[in-house]
Amino acid sequence: MTTTLPILGDTPTLPADPSMLDDAARAAVPTTPFGLYVHVPFCATRCGYCDFNTYTSDELGPGANRSEYAATAIAELELAARVLGPEPPEISTVFVGGGTPTLLPAADLVAVLDRARQLFPVAPDVEVTTEANPESVTPESLAVLRAGGFTRISLGMQSAAPHVLAVLDRRHTPGRAAAAAREARAAGFEHVNLDLIYGAPGETDADWDLSLQAVLDAPVDHVSAYALIVEQGTKLARRVARGELPMPDDDVLADRYEQADRVLRGAGLEWYEVSNWATDRAARCRHNELYWANAHWWGIGPGAHSHVGGLRWWNVKHPAAYAARLAEGSHPAAGAERLTPEDVALETVMLGLRLRDGLALTALSDAGRARAADAVARGLLDPEAHAAGRAVLTDPGRLLADALVRDLTD
Repeated sequence: MTTTLPILGDTPTLPADPSMLDDAARAAVPTTPFGLYVHVPFCATRCGYCDFNTYTSDELGPGANRSEYAATAIAELELAARVLGPEPPEISTVFVGGGTPTLLPAADLVAVLDRARQLFPVAPDVEVTTEANPESVTPESLAVLRAGGFTRISLGMQSAAPHVLAVLDRRHTPGRAAAAAREARAAGFEHVNLDLIYGAPGETDADWDLSLQAVLDAPVDHVSAYALIVEQGTKLARRVARGELPMPDDDVLADRYEQADRVLRGAGLEWYEVSNWATDRAARCRHNELYWANAHWWGIGPGAHSHVGGLRWWNVKHPAAYAARLAEGSHPAAGAERLTPEDVALETVMLGLRLRDGLALTALSDAGRARAADAVARGLLDPEAHAAGRAVLTDPGRLLADALVRDLTD
């Protein structure tokens, strides 16, 4: 369904080569909000469940180090400005993810943001998020980030139960995430999110309730909660394969999700995407909404993905290879694909159905619309929304969202 573009494959384009984006791609850029993602691929240790493109100090090898990373990321920012042309799009959101971005000095993250402001027009209400591990921030570093223009922080809490944190190989103590959230608020952050993971081996109902209550005791306006996935190639997967730990149980995961939704909604946080809750529209993560709407963004950093005008590309993964490409004046992309109309239609359903507002029934094929009607009969889609021309998940439907997406798109 997708076609590989050789200009971004083994022979990358030169930084200023306008052929990277054709006229059709350029024309599409102003039609949606434009985001900037910056990937910081460093972690102090590797969590047992994580399969992200991250590296500890021991894994980096020669040719890459944290102290030079901000300058390398800025080099790709400058490339992006050249490729996007003399009238670059206005940036509406910036998201710095990882890895653990806050392993870099706060001043380095601010320097990347400052350079983005010099190169691109920036919306007056730009949302600027950084991810952080609770133990990687201090009141002082948070003050520097806030003064430098960061408006939102997402802290990886995962659990409030010590033995669950140990199974996940998390380093922070149970109370540290809530304390970091309070410090972020004191520094002036407008929006604070805590990330949770449920269904870890050994987690009990009481453990999960403890985690939810800890979140509600913190000054947050956004919560993300994800079921634990055992990814192949991870330490956790190896432990499960050896029989040391059990696989997460689907029924338990469903119970945990329903418990989270009940507790969070009772505290005034409403779901707006299957795994995300916010106190109001202003507290939603606009950068993630940009992804879910199939909008445009440029991804900076090793392994980062970009999507501009129907062209999607991804950078080389290792920080040393990424730095070397930019140092020699080459584009760091490892490959690319041109999205076909069928690709776009499929992703519209995959992403849109997970949202509180759902998606228009016209986004479905004839067969998909027939299956949507059946899903209404099964209680998975809201009948009133369906009558109004939209596919909107019911509460039971959220538990089966992935299966329903497959059903509607087969």
